[in-house]
Amino acid sequence: MFEWLKGIFAARRAPALTATWQQSARFLRARYDAALTTDANRRHWGFADGLSVNSANSPDVRRILRNRARYEVANNSYAKGIVLTLANDVIGTGPRLQMLTDDAEANRRVESEFGRWAKAVRLAEKLRTMRMARTQDGEAFAILINNPRLPTPVQLDLRLVEADQVTSLNMLVSDWNVVDGIRHDEQGNPVEYFVLKRHPGDVRGGWTLDYDAIPAESMIHLYRADRPGQARGIPEITPALPLFAMLRDYSLATLDTAKAAAYYAGIIYTDSPANGESDSVEPMDAVELDRNMLLTMPGGWKMSQLHAEQPTTVYSDFKKEILNEISRCLNVPYNVAAANSSSYNYASGRMDHQVYFKAIRIDQASIAVNQLDRILSAWLDEAVLIEGLLPQSLRTLDADCPHQWFWDGQDHVDPQKEADAQATRLANNTTTLADEYARRGQDWEVQLRQRASELALMRELGLAPADAAPQGTPPSRATDDSPENSDADLEPVSTDD
Repeated sequence: MFEWLKGIFAARRAPALTATWQQSARFLRARYDAALTTDANRRHWGFADGLSVNSANSPDVRRILRNRARYEVANNSYAKGIVLTLANDVIGTGPRLQMLTDDAEANRRVESEFGRWAKAVRLAEKLRTMRMARTQDGEAFAILINNPRLPTPVQLDLRLVEADQVTSLNMLVSDWNVVDGIRHDEQGNPVEYFVLKRHPGDVRGGWTLDYDAIPAESMIHLYRADRPGQARGIPEITPALPLFAMLRDYSLATLDTAKAAAYYAGIIYTDSPANGESDSVEPMDAVELDRNMLLTMPGGWKMSQLHAEQPTTVYSDFKKEILNEISRCLNVPYNVAAANSSSYNYASGRMDHQVYFKAIRIDQASIAVNQLDRILSAWLDEAVLIEGLLPQSLRTLDADCPHQWFWDGQDHVDPQKEADAQATRLANNTTTLADEYARRGQDWEVQLRQRASELALMRELGLAPADAAPQGTPPSRATDDSPENSDADLEPVSTDD
């Protein structure tokens, strides 16, 4: 009886086992070399883990990265320069608002009042500070507060907060919706931020657990999310921190080698065997040498000068490669990171800057949507309540009203080529004055009104104003967008005979 049942179940299990074995065989045949662990790559991949993004970016890990990044930026000239340059290029002199409603006069009124407020609160300066903090700290926070000492009718202001102050308290660690100082709802939206009243590193007084629960509507959080579900940022220069240390160590070692070659240093040695005929000397004893003096040595002993054997001739090449690798994680070209374009020709510089400028535009678009629009919304909420500040037609404005943000334009290396290309685009109707002025970070309406005022004054004074309209005939000179503009035409002209 039992033998008969075993035979039935064995017959039923046999195909399943065969199918499983076949699936395993197919899986083994379709393996990836990068998924294999061998003696050669075991140590290289030894620290790879499967942690979630918030577990990998734990408070302790982020604190260590912040401290090291701040130390490197404070002590490394290249790191400081890269952080400053990136903030200056992204934020520049600050964003400018252009309203796009149907009421032109009301648009100018809102733009003027917002610009006056932005100047009073030093909006551009605070945005540059936040952008620098994002590079070296990983993130920056700004609380929307009321500042009664502002000279503008709108009392809205931004109070910057370092990432160290936004942290979870002991009683909130067990709450799964709280990720290191940020409480989220079930959909993952930030609800409130827990901000310590004192900085944990403040040495002026004892550290306290007193905190403020800031609603998400009043908090501006600037960071870059590299993985889905990431709640806090890590320094953008994190991959470059070991490279900065290598650059500094190699520079110091090269300097020590140059010093050793410049100094008159040597050793005393003897060819005599142990217990031989040479005079006895004290081991490791230092001998002071006078300049322009001859020295007699003990019997049987000789003096030999130390020679620097390090190949210092490759120092500049090593430095260039390290800086190129450092700047890559920030989308910054080498000549910007090194502030040196001596090895570039015109075409190479333009090519590298295309990637850099695109990264800047993406960064500016993200800041405009995630930070500036929220600031504008808070400003409008207060401005509409102030009698006489905004026109009656705009008293119902909100952040969804038609508007756009202007940023500083990028200066062209060859203004003549850019002017020719601009004239060609306007003559071919492939662009508009609004687009061309936007490239320079300017409002086309403001610029045209200014130009009209200048032309009217020139006519009044009897001067001959030049025709401001673009000519219909395209310029004969090749532009940057034309195929005739090859690298050969852009090579630097040699002055050697």
